[in-house]
Amino acid sequence: MNWITNYVRPRINSIFSRREIPENLWSKCDACGTMLFHRELTDNLNVCTNCGHHMTIAPRARLTALFDGGVFSEIDVPLPTPDPLHFRDQKKYPDRLRTAQKETGEKEAMLVATGEIGRTPIVAAAQDFSFMAGSMGMYVGNAIIAAAETAIKLKRPLVLFSAAGGARMQEGILSLMQMPRTTVAVQMLREAGLPYIVVLTHPTTGGVTASYAMLGDVQIAEPGALICFAGPRVIEQTIRETLPEGFQRAEYLLEHGMLDRVTPRTKLREELITVTRMLLRLPPAVKGDLPAPETAAPVAAATPPAPGT
Repeated sequence: MNWITNYVRPRINSIFSRREIPENLWSKCDACGTMLFHRELTDNLNVCTNCGHHMTIAPRARLTALFDGGVFSEIDVPLPTPDPLHFRDQKKYPDRLRTAQKETGEKEAMLVATGEIGRTPIVAAAQDFSFMAGSMGMYVGNAIIAAAETAIKLKRPLVLFSAAGGARMQEGILSLMQMPRTTVAVQMLREAGLPYIVVLTHPTTGGVTASYAMLGDVQIAEPGALICFAGPRVIEQTIRETLPEGFQRAEYLLEHGMLDRVTPRTKLREELITVTRMLLRLPPAVKGDLPAPETAAPVAAATPPAPGT
């Protein structure tokens, strides 16, 4: 036995037998620190299986889990004027947009689609917090208007998932103008007699909360979601007082009458099916994939055979 046998050969074997392990197989829960296997986390809709903490979920994954069979059709949204103010901070606004598009794989901060939930046709819009903090710019305004117009045209309810840090500063006053625009879109739905259901996810803040996110016929929130106009840190610094425990969280707002329900993400699809069908005055959805069987007609009595046969 020598140093080649004792050291070099095991070292060479370990190098050539080493397997590359992807770094994205595990995710750490922000709340409890549990390491979660990516498939298990995806199957549970990005909800921690240990503590129930709701992590961020992309709009496309959310809509895939929402619609029957994961099948939906995207609605085209008119593109606004790019960089209308020629805004620049540390980066040019177009550069920030391109970076966000590359990181998320989406055009902008909202995805609009049509499909069925529990065999009930709806229009759905989902905001993407990963895209520039889901900020409300002209595209988001156009998306909500397109969703409302499609819902009215097809006579379907609109379900909107909000997630935003507020208005998009790179578009200035044009971003703030989306507040009245989207409010008018919601009013169009009301005049058409169509339900508008809002699901507030973490976080929903700023001008989004001051407009379309709080105008639903039914307001549902995911557990622990931060829902506010000004954040708790800003309020504490302004009033110089300590805020109550859980202030501006979904459960706090439910207790104070600002929400109708707080529903875990894993149960949200069934909740939306039930609420949507109630608002449309339809019977409860049939459990399972097949529609309810029709009532069988009574079987006619057999004709007795003729005598002598």
